[in-house]
Amino acid sequence: MKKQEKILIAGGGIGGLTAALALLKRGFDVQVFEQAPELREVGAGLQLSANGLRVLYQLGVGEALKAVSCEAAGKEIRLWSTGQAWKLFDLGANSVAQYGYSYFMVYRPDLLQVLADAVRAIKPDAIMLDAACAGFEQADDGVQLILADGRRFDGAALIGADGVHSRIRNQLVGADKPKFSGCLAWRGVIPMKRLPDHLQRPVGTNWVGPGAHVIHYPLHGGELMNFVGIVERDDWQVESWTQQGTHEECHEHFKGWNDDVHTLISKLDVPFKWALMGRDPLDQWSFGRVSMVGDACHPTLPFLAQGAVMALEDGYILARCIERYQDELPLALRKYEAARIERTNRIVLRSTENGRRFHNPALASADGAADYVDREWAEPKVRERYDWLFSYNVDEVEI
Repeated sequence: MKKQEKILIAGGGIGGLTAALALLKRGFDVQVFEQAPELREVGAGLQLSANGLRVLYQLGVGEALKAVSCEAAGKEIRLWSTGQAWKLFDLGANSVAQYGYSYFMVYRPDLLQVLADAVRAIKPDAIMLDAACAGFEQADDGVQLILADGRRFDGAALIGADGVHSRIRNQLVGADKPKFSGCLAWRGVIPMKRLPDHLQRPVGTNWVGPGAHVIHYPLHGGELMNFVGIVERDDWQVESWTQQGTHEECHEHFKGWNDDVHTLISKLDVPFKWALMGRDPLDQWSFGRVSMVGDACHPTLPFLAQGAVMALEDGYILARCIERYQDELPLALRKYEAARIERTNRIVLRSTENGRRFHNPALASADGAADYVDREWAEPKVRERYDWLFSYNVDEVEI
């Protein structure tokens, strides 16, 4: 490949922009095609563990993100009814000591802005807006991206970073077949100044209960609190991040839960709701000169807090593979897939498993809950569930 040949990236989200930045820093030309008329993300929170922060620091944007994020002191479990708390694990300095990097709680639009700014600093016109992908055509010597408005763009390779409803994936492997997980998710953000002092701590809190759980943590330099409430129900199966619900309905879904949970719900700006859909892991996602990153190839349920991190890892390792095997791009994409597929599929399956752990019937009573939490979140089990995630090193993965 000649470095002036473009790598086309369909999608300007976290995975697409990470891949673009990593490639630009290695001297490759890229063009990102984003369907939205402006580059902005739905306002929601995400958690970035050490394995994801390694990517951002290696790409030179870690400190910029730190300035607008919250560094987690730790994570805790709280019981849905009494509010009893158990420490899950320490983060911050402990995470740095164990894994080399900290643990950030991040407002998604902040991460997107940091990545976009870094991409544009290298190539000001790298991101094309209002450019929805419709499909592609590929040949032995290149690939052509076709936009919804009929425009066509030639490149050396195409990376599908177009999310859970990926047009690239549909063309590569067929129509998407999501299965309803049985869970409805509520989400929203709360201006921190609305909350009482005891709910403003810099920790990730996970309330667990029979058939439901709630997660909240600070964002955006401590100005916002992220809220996610997940409940087992079968009366809502719309997979949309922008569907508004009501405070009254959200309160009803967590009826009987601790007053702190209802305080959070009552202070939400807008409660959004969406159905959590599960998808089977793919056994292949690179075909010739076309591959995928992030939710396009391994969408996951949000129970391990690794969805955004997987996209970061993907983009970085993809760039490593393209740099190493640049004279044979189909091989580069196969090497990228081989380096990633076992780990990402494992995360997808472990995320589903963790969701069941949060909702166990043993949590119904305080006595049963204490025994269950002491057993399921004992230090050896926590390490078994998280060490392999956090210790992953994108610079050392064999390609």
